[in-house]
Amino acid sequence: MIAMQRKRIWGWYFFDWASQPYNTLLITFIFAPYVKELIGDGAQAQAAWGFGIGAAGVVIAILAPVLGAISDVSGHRLRWIWVFSVMYVVGSFALWWAAPGDFDLMRTLIFFAIGMIGMEFATIFTNSMLPDLGSREEVGRISGSGWAFGYLGGLISLILMLALLQENTDTGRTMIGIEPILGLDPEMREGTRAVGPLTAIWYAVFMIPFFLWVRDPKSAKAPPGAVKKALRGLAGTIAGLPRHPSLFAYLGSSMFYRDGLNGMYVFGGIYASGVLGWSITDIGIFAIIAIISGAVFAWIGGRADESFGPKPVITVSILVLTVTAVSIVLISRESIYFVPVAEGSSAPDILFYLIGALIGAAGGTLQAASRTMMVRQANPDRMAEAFGLYALAGKATSFIAPLSIGVATALTQSQQLGVSPLIALFLIGLILLRWVNPEGGEPASTAEDRAAWPAT
Repeated sequence: MIAMQRKRIWGWYFFDWASQPYNTLLITFIFAPYVKELIGDGAQAQAAWGFGIGAAGVVIAILAPVLGAISDVSGHRLRWIWVFSVMYVVGSFALWWAAPGDFDLMRTLIFFAIGMIGMEFATIFTNSMLPDLGSREEVGRISGSGWAFGYLGGLISLILMLALLQENTDTGRTMIGIEPILGLDPEMREGTRAVGPLTAIWYAVFMIPFFLWVRDPKSAKAPPGAVKKALRGLAGTIAGLPRHPSLFAYLGSSMFYRDGLNGMYVFGGIYASGVLGWSITDIGIFAIIAIISGAVFAWIGGRADESFGPKPVITVSILVLTVTAVSIVLISRESIYFVPVAEGSSAPDILFYLIGALIGAAGGTLQAASRTMMVRQANPDRMAEAFGLYALAGKATSFIAPLSIGVATALTQSQQLGVSPLIALFLIGLILLRWVNPEGGEPASTAEDRAAWPAT
């Protein structure tokens, strides 16, 4: 029995391992900077990318809680994961056709959004399985270890990409000095464009342990009127949220701080390329540092979560990210915290590498502890619905970071000032966290409350 449960936990870990390259390779470090190169202007690329990611976030925000509610009533969590896995694979693979000379920004953003929506929706259902994997005290460690394992997968996929596929635009060779493997043409940027197929194949291969070892304990047979019942229950849940201030505050807090973190991930590569003039190699080193830091501290954060609970871990992580966001705005080739630097100085590069380590460390611990906190706040009988609301909280304002960065960048024509809205998002999240009960939601006080959101 213990061996079966351990295998189930490892199968669940493999979703993080399989899906992480979408964040690492596509959203942050490889594909986003490549789009900037194709568009040519850093500010224009940052604005276009912001509007595209924001539109995908709106779709996720609208549908996430509905799908979660339907899943809780009808079961079929694994079947939903299959469906959204197909979207992940199709959307990411199609990015191969984002070729120089034949670049269609709208088509690229559509396929990117399909893959991103698939990843986010699959995550709702895998996150809802977390409480089934261990006791209340154990889920923090399990969540942190899973996130660390995911970061490790992202790191290995990034190293493979940089060493074997992505070509330097000047030399046509990869980071280790060889031509891209498989006969890929550097002139047509085929090594870089291979990031789409690599991400798709990686996911398809490493989801095999997940589908082999993870079993859904929920009934797979939908009762009559399941969809109608789910939607009615979801409406009641949303209407009842103000009567549960801890849960309400947590959803609001996470809505803002996760939006700020996603803004850092989405624009990190584009920012470094445009402001510091970093090459693909520089961005690759930055990514490796961030991912190693993220893996180590996600694991450490999981142990801290198990010992102290998720709220202190979340608080410290937000504080670190706030300081980091301020630093990003104040570091450029010309100055560091308003102090001029000599031309050709390496100080901005060194500090930005340090920023990468801080983003990785705080981001990994924050995300792992956040889903642990959601488990504490949620009704265990409606966990997929809860994580649907969690996804809604993450996406209901997910357009704010990319769109505000897009607008701020377009208005100021400055990539540095363009990312300043992230500071406000972290601070709002930190303030709202004050009203979150670290032990979970309060008991329902009325029959209406119990119908809308049964006591946890």
